[in-house]
Formats: sequence, structure tokens, C-alpha cells
Amino acid sequence: MPSHTLELIAAIVFAVAVLHTFSTRFFEHLAHTQPRHAGLWHLLGEVEIVFGFWAMVLMLLMFAIAGPRDAIAYLESRNFTEPMFVFAIMVIAGTRPILALAGASVRFIARWLPLPGGMAVYFLVLAFVPLLGSFITEPAAMTLAALMLRDTLLSRKVSSKLKYATVGVLFVNVSIGGTLTPFAAPPVLMVAAKWDWDFWFMVANFGWKAAIAVLVNAASAMLLFRHEIGHMDQDEAAAAGPVPASVVLVHLAFLAIVVVFAHHPVVFIGLLLFFLGFAAAYQRHQNPLILREALLVAFFLAGLVVLGGLQQWWLQPLLMGMDANAVFFGATALTAITDNAALTYLGSLVEGLSAEFKTALVAGAVTGGGLTVIANAPNPAGAAILKEKFADNAIHPVGLLISALPPTLVAVLAFRVL
Repeated sequence: MPSHTLELIAAIVFAVAVLHTFSTRFFEHLAHTQPRHAGLWHLLGEVEIVFGFWAMVLMLLMFAIAGPRDAIAYLESRNFTEPMFVFAIMVIAGTRPILALAGASVRFIARWLPLPGGMAVYFLVLAFVPLLGSFITEPAAMTLAALMLRDTLLSRKVSSKLKYATVGVLFVNVSIGGTLTPFAAPPVLMVAAKWDWDFWFMVANFGWKAAIAVLVNAASAMLLFRHEIGHMDQDEAAAAGPVPASVVLVHLAFLAIVVVFAHHPVVFIGLLLFFLGFAAAYQRHQNPLILREALLVAFFLAGLVVLGGLQQWWLQPLLMGMDANAVFFGATALTAITDNAALTYLGSLVEGLSAEFKTALVAGAVTGGGLTVIANAPNPAGAAILKEKFADNAIHPVGLLISALPPTLVAVLAFRVL
């Protein structure tokens, strides 16, 4: 099968998958109006299923047209380390001991802020936790922040405007908040080693600007919805009882080692299995593990890996035809319809790029990382955890896009003006 024909088919399937992500509410509506096939419509209405489903469609087409040998060879050429890592880190970061420690840390810092308790906690969940992602990785930060928001802010009835504004700020802040280090944000990780970007380079060129944008976004949302967030300082987890310090330390050790070996699935998957055994042995100190949510997110990302692997033919020329200023805004816009790590990876394949171009490409990729669920690898994790608190158990893509635009604009100004 000619390669250009296969690439064209893959681009069409990818475009359909993107449109599908904006149509999940339609399928949920069909589930209510056509109960005979409600199971199928519910399945197609799950955002995390979309890219996995259309990746399956693409592979069936490849099997039928190119043959099993070429189709299997393509699958085996894909790198599924990121989906596996996100699965592992979500399971560990979403446990009761880690959440208890994170919540206690946030409440401790909140006491020192000159703000009412609820406002201080809300601000820290949207600012401190995303910046913490530079050290524990963005997927872990997203998991922690989403679970904390679910169990505090969204434990009571709040306005839809607050829900969407919070998710928009969270997604943008996590995307840019991981840029203080060269290993935490997927789009930075794709290029850091090849372009020799170390910790000091990241802080000097990205970190301080991202930190300012994160603080402005969190503070703006806090002030705008200050009348609805007063209950966030209540410790909902206290009723479950304290977690022994020894158990918390073991969980932290597992989390840290998985982060250190994030590029080696043979290590972190083995560690995850040991962790599951430990969690089962001390089940009285655990909430139910978020295995379902983590599996759905991993499936989503794996589908994106399969579909995205055949988009280079149009993405790379489009990016490389821009100057440094245009590539920043181009990457910000393109990130909304494709994973931002894929964009920076394509840039890393090109030799002779100027330092200004490289910086603009990565800055644009992380700036646009909150616009859609598919824009940044941690976003599906946040969506999977929070969607049950939204109407129809779904975060509407248009609502997310609109709510993410203001914090994205703040990030644009931080990276292009400061």
C-alpha cells in the first residue's frame, strides 16, 4: 500500500476522532433517547474511549488494505511508555495516603496566607499543586489536584460556571506548571535531552514566566468565584481517620521511584505490581484505587499514540514553514487538535533550528495545553476524575475550550511579553 495513501487515511480517521471528542454529549443524548442500544452510545460518549476506538478503526483498515504484517509492524514501532507511565502514576498518586499528605500540606500553607480558608485552599490547589508537577510530573499533579477538587469544591452543589472555569484554569496551569524542570512536562521531555536543556535553562527561559502565569490564573479564578468556594477548607478526608506516617512514607517512596524510572516501563510496571500488593495488605488505609479511571486514560493516550504516529507528513512541514513568532502561535493552536508532546517531538527531528525557534515551539505547545482534553497528556486524567461532577457525566469540549481561553491568554502574555 503506498505510504501517502495510508497517511491520508490516517489523517481522515484522526480528523474524525477529533470531531468525535466534540460530539460526546450527542452520544450521551442518544443513550437516553434510544435505550435499546444505550450501552453502545454510552461507550461512544466516553471521551477516554474516543481515540482508542478510532485507533482500532485505523488498524482494521490497515489490516484489510496493507496486510497483517505491515499493520503489526506499525503497532510494534509505536512507543507506549507514556500511556503506561500515566496509568502507574495515576494509581499511586490517587491513593488515600498521598491525598492525605497533599491535603495536609495545602491546608498548612493556607493558614499562612492572608486569605479566608476556602479561598486560600482553592488558590493553592490551582497554583501550588500544578507547580509541584515540575517535580512529581504533570500526570501526578493533575491526579492530585483533580481528586482534591472532586472531594472538596465539587462535594457540594456549585455553579456550572465555576466548574468549567476551574477545569480550564487547572488544565492550563498543569500544562505550563511543569516547565520548571526538564523532565516533568511531556512536551519538554521530548526535546530536553537532545537540545541540552537542563534545570537552569528551564527556570531561566520557562519556569519563572510559567509561575507568574499560574499565580495570576489561580488568583483570578479565586477572586471571581470567592463567594462559592468558602467550603473548600473543610477536611472531608478527616472522617476516614489518620493514615500512619510509615504507610505515607512507603507510598511516597513508590511514587518517587516510579517518577525516577519514568522512561523504563519494565521497572515502573514491576513497581506498580509491588505497590498493588502493598495496598492490598494495608487496605484499611486505602480508598478504592482509581484503576478504572487510570485504564481509561491509558487507553485514550495509547489511541493517540497510534493515530498520531501517521500525522507527521502534514504537521512537520506546517510547523517548519513558520518563523519563531509564528511557530509559537501555530503550536498553541495546533496543540488544541493534537498532543503537544507530538508537536515538540516533530521539532526535535529537524536539525539546525535556532534557539529562539526551539524555545518558541515548546512555549507554544505548553501554552495551548489546556484548550482541549487531547492537548496535553495529563488532561484525560483530570477529565476522567472530574467528569462525574458535570452535567451528563461529561465535560463538554466547547465549554472547556471557552473556559480555558482566558488563562491561555495569560500564558501567552507571560511567554511572549515577559
